[in-house]
Amino acid sequence: MSEAFLKNPLGLFDIKGKTAIITGASGAFGALSAKVLAGAGANVVLAGSKVDELKKVAAECEALGAKSEIVALRPSSEENCDKIVKAAVAKFGKLDILVVASGLNKVAKIVDQKPEDFLDVMDANVTQSWLMARAAGRQMLAQGHGGKVILTSSARGLLGHPAGYSAYCASKSAVDGITKALGCEWGETGITVNALGPTVFRSPLTAWMYEDTERAQTVRKGFLARVPKGRLGEPEDLAGPLLFLASKASDFYTGHILYADGGYTAG
Repeated sequence: MSEAFLKNPLGLFDIKGKTAIITGASGAFGALSAKVLAGAGANVVLAGSKVDELKKVAAECEALGAKSEIVALRPSSEENCDKIVKAAVAKFGKLDILVVASGLNKVAKIVDQKPEDFLDVMDANVTQSWLMARAAGRQMLAQGHGGKVILTSSARGLLGHPAGYSAYCASKSAVDGITKALGCEWGETGITVNALGPTVFRSPLTAWMYEDTERAQTVRKGFLARVPKGRLGEPEDLAGPLLFLASKASDFYTGHILYADGGYTAG
């Protein structure tokens, strides 16, 4: 066994010159993922439907020294996924990292939820993850030097929720299943497949939970009673796990869900 890495352990996390696709790059986690990978030296391909938001994220990535490409497509079909991958290869010559950060939640009690809304959540979170992993995997297999596939799970893939999350919980459990199955299927190819499972972290959608209003304080108190770290998540809490999963440091780590949750799922 070579111990050359001991001379530079930080080199295990080096992704300079790698090419990463991030779907849902205009959303909170997608934009964060793009900027973390860009700041670490990767070329980033930003996919999503909100072009103006993608341009903003691209400018932020380029300010960090990265090269970027925008693809105004969601991974909502086989054709779109193939186009996203082809755009990355056309621009940067290869694909090394995939982060599927696109997704959807429609909150409703099961007796009130329309079947089409349930199917929309399953399509956005499950089918589109599968399609994007499939398209990226084909390219990585053809290249023959492995790759990193990172899906987005949630603490809700492991635990239930009383507030109308039957569609979301089911979808994230399915993402976990895809992660484990592909971790096995691609085990000897050099492609690792893992999922990052956050709980609440600061974003435009959750900003109200961080406020000092009576409602926020009540909700926060109940939630934090189950979080050993005793606080809500911040964007930087996801950066380290993401970089680990995107780099050589995780080469022997596949088929897993890495919970960035302050210990929430441990209780």
